[in-house]
Amino acid sequence: MYTIQNSTFAPSQDQPGNEYETSFEYHCSIVLGVAFLCTMFIALKRIVYSHAQGGTETTVVTAFYSLILITSALRGVWFLVFTSGLLKLQVSYEPSAIMAFSHKQWLCTFLHDLFQSLGSISLFSIFILILVFWADILKKYFEPGAKRNKPMATFQSLVICLILIEIANCSFFLWGFYSSEGMILANASLLAIVSIVCVWQITTFSNQFRTVLKTLGAINQVSTESQVKRIVWITVTGNIFFVMRAFMETWFAAILIISYQSKYAYLKLFFVFVHEKINVSCLSCF
Repeated sequence: MYTIQNSTFAPSQDQPGNEYETSFEYHCSIVLGVAFLCTMFIALKRIVYSHAQGGTETTVVTAFYSLILITSALRGVWFLVFTSGLLKLQVSYEPSAIMAFSHKQWLCTFLHDLFQSLGSISLFSIFILILVFWADILKKYFEPGAKRNKPMATFQSLVICLILIEIANCSFFLWGFYSSEGMILANASLLAIVSIVCVWQITTFSNQFRTVLKTLGAINQVSTESQVKRIVWITVTGNIFFVMRAFMETWFAAILIISYQSKYAYLKLFFVFVHEKINVSCLSCF
């Protein structure tokens, strides 16, 4: 059905990828999965400790460690269940284009990509939470008279937006608008864009934070060198992470696009599916 020859986007329905992990990759998946589960229990312990301590920052600390817990749980399941194949749910280690409901492996492929995407969104949400609170603190100094929104409400809106995009991506796959590789391409594009935005925001907020700290230090006649170094360390670490993610996601998306049979293979396939779905929907109304 609408198969484009030699296109990785819509292969024949009975030819999923067959490249699985090597022994080294298998053992790495086990180790990483166990490490993430250990991190999950550490985050849970920190959440319990934060609630026991109480205080005005309990909500922020709880949200921070809750995101770490969710990320670790999703990554642990992804490595142990789908990547290592401990429960024999392993899909092709090499991405393969499978249409929904068209092959016996379509559900495992869908869950594999879904857990991977949700884990990435949860991981990015940790940094988004930090950036939102940085923006709120800086707004108090640079725009003292401006109305400030609740940072948690802003954070929740951003995360909900990412989740809605992921739901739309999953829906397009399940409706047959594109294959599993189309779902991977959409996720890679989303994460690349979010990574670039995070690099820009981290760099901007970091410079503003250092300006504020140096000014407060000069006014109060105290040293803020340690705080400045901490901000620089967070900036460098965050930028390295997001620059690498942006490069990898962009590179991965480019590989998928370049591998199509022709320049407009994906667009032709996409619009054929959309046109078919619209026609079916119109006919069903009558």
